[in-house]
Amino acid sequence: MASAAIFSSLRRRRSPSLEAFLAPVDLSDVALVQTLVSVTAEIVSSFSDKLFYFQRRNSRSLVRKVEVFLVLLDCLNDSSAGSSALPWTAVICLKELYLLLYRSKILLDYCAQSSKLWLLLQNHPISGHFHDLNQEISTLLDVFPTEEVELGEDVREQIELLQSQARRAKLLIDEADEDLRIQFFRFLSEFEKGRVPNSDELWVFFVERLGIRDARSCRHEIEFLEEQIVNHEGDVEPTVSVINGFVAFTRYCRFLLFGFEEDEVELGGGAGSQKKARKGLISQEIADTFVSIPKDFCCPISLDLMREPVIIATGQTYDRSSISRWLEEGHCTCPKTGQMLPHTKLVPNKALRNLILQWCTAYGVPYDAPECSEASAESFAGASPSKAALAANRATAGLLIKRLAEDGSICAQTIAAREIRLLAKTGRENRAFIAEAGAIPHLRKLLSSPNSVAQENSVTAMLNLSIYDKNKSRIMDEEGCLGSIVDVLRFGHTTEARENAAATLFSVSAVHDYKKRIADEEGAIEALAGLLLHGTQRGKKDAVTALFNLSTHTENCARMIEAGAVTALVSALGIDGVAEEAAGALALIVRQPLGAKAVAKEEMAVAGLIGMMRCGTPRGKENAVAALLELCRSGGAAATERVVKAPSLAGLLQTLLFTGTKRARRKAASLARVFQRCENASTMHFGGLGVGYAFAGNSAANRDTSFVGDVSVQMSISVPVL
Repeated sequence: MASAAIFSSLRRRRSPSLEAFLAPVDLSDVALVQTLVSVTAEIVSSFSDKLFYFQRRNSRSLVRKVEVFLVLLDCLNDSSAGSSALPWTAVICLKELYLLLYRSKILLDYCAQSSKLWLLLQNHPISGHFHDLNQEISTLLDVFPTEEVELGEDVREQIELLQSQARRAKLLIDEADEDLRIQFFRFLSEFEKGRVPNSDELWVFFVERLGIRDARSCRHEIEFLEEQIVNHEGDVEPTVSVINGFVAFTRYCRFLLFGFEEDEVELGGGAGSQKKARKGLISQEIADTFVSIPKDFCCPISLDLMREPVIIATGQTYDRSSISRWLEEGHCTCPKTGQMLPHTKLVPNKALRNLILQWCTAYGVPYDAPECSEASAESFAGASPSKAALAANRATAGLLIKRLAEDGSICAQTIAAREIRLLAKTGRENRAFIAEAGAIPHLRKLLSSPNSVAQENSVTAMLNLSIYDKNKSRIMDEEGCLGSIVDVLRFGHTTEARENAAATLFSVSAVHDYKKRIADEEGAIEALAGLLLHGTQRGKKDAVTALFNLSTHTENCARMIEAGAVTALVSALGIDGVAEEAAGALALIVRQPLGAKAVAKEEMAVAGLIGMMRCGTPRGKENAVAALLELCRSGGAAATERVVKAPSLAGLLQTLLFTGTKRARRKAASLARVFQRCENASTMHFGGLGVGYAFAGNSAANRDTSFVGDVSVQMSISVPVL
């Protein structure tokens, strides 16, 4: 039987019929023969004149064998119409032939539809599948009862000749195909050694010997190889890192040999075609980027992809940052099972981390492991980019940046920006050498392009580059770059461009020194506030996280009030998905009297925070009670009175004192003491709320001095890589 691996590979592209695996069981002899005639005739008509670029000899040989079976089946069909039933041994053989024919059809179809480069890489395994089928044919003919069925003499002779040939058949690996495969690996080896292959040799290999003659066909080859990475099985050769190397090498050759002409046709044909191209290049990739993360890869606490999975005493696995926070808050139980923890030792789950890394590599999801992690990079060498891939990507980046620097067509520059975006999608090495090669100044110029696709690609490339910490300073130090990003946020041609500009601001605002510069940039905070109010769900998330980052800088308070950010944040308290961060930002703003005064003026501020305490997440409740406490401390008597008179607050505080996080309990107790000293305390019974809690009071001496420490927002928010 043919190896199951081929069917696994084929199912990834197009699922074969169930008939490929199940022989017919309820057919009469006549119907069985007629079905086999139909299947065999379909194979002959589909592949007898088919041009196979590789596996020609094996494919032709198999088709000729099927033609002989068609002659046999036609003869059986003619004789069975007016004679007795077939011998039971013949029926069993024909059912086995049914399976064999379908496997032959799948294999021939695979060779006809697969990319040329993939067929080269799979030259040995595919040749082995053809040999397996030959052996099955030989076995089938050995047991087929030719003496018990009515056959013409000429048909019998053809069957005997086929039987003799099948017995003598040996594994056939085409020498010309093998030479090309070896040369393909030799080119990759050149990159591995730091040498760029000769362009004339590459032209001969791709154009003259492989027949890859334009950018479109080369792009098809790249996409097919990338699909094999996504669907890769661990025991299938070549490995993911090797395929990644070939993808990088082929992408380099695509631009070296064919330039941008084919893509210019696609992107340069008027508004309608540009809109279609934008959907294909940007919107679809965004949809592909936000793939569904396997449940086992998500932390049960944060529900995010685990960066550093660890095992606790109960055997459950959590992300280290999430479970560490849980333990620091004073919990001594397993969050998932509720069991008491005999100890708090965290054991790295290296096996799961390896699986997560391999999955991220396959789907292009960024996975920058903590530098202090115990696991070394060598543990994941199979999934890491190879030296050849990095060298090829570096050479490709040089070609792309050169194209950006030239005053050529806008379509060519758009394609260059798109490819830079894709290169920067994964791997800190790629992001580092792209920026080092000088991509940022040229991408900045495209940010103001009237072409919507060019603008989207350039701002998204800037976002991807900004994930690498050293590139944040390169972006901020580039003259006019911050202003151009803000202009895209304010006036971008598309929703995706504006959202990605907001995400870029969030990314670079992780550096404290840049928060004031971003806030002072004309229109930046106004645009973020507008996106938070009127953007898509993803846009709201980008905007609120950027505003939270900016609010952590004490000098930004007045600017945020002036720009309307406070109003937007208060409105966001009722929006799922962003309310927690909005409450966190407000908790920081109200620590200053100016901020507390602005929040107190918002009619829905107190009601929104009370609603968060009632229905929010544990961190949302924590941020809400912190904001109310700071509002009382910094907002004066009027603000305190508004908080005190809020309905249901007493019950919510009491609930938090017993069920909230450690920080939430502390804030709730402090807020209760504020009420006790309030002139309206007699109308609300808080006498026992603070008993048993050794928390600080309301005096300035006892207030926490840290600015962000009392605000709970999980700041491991991942920047979307697009």
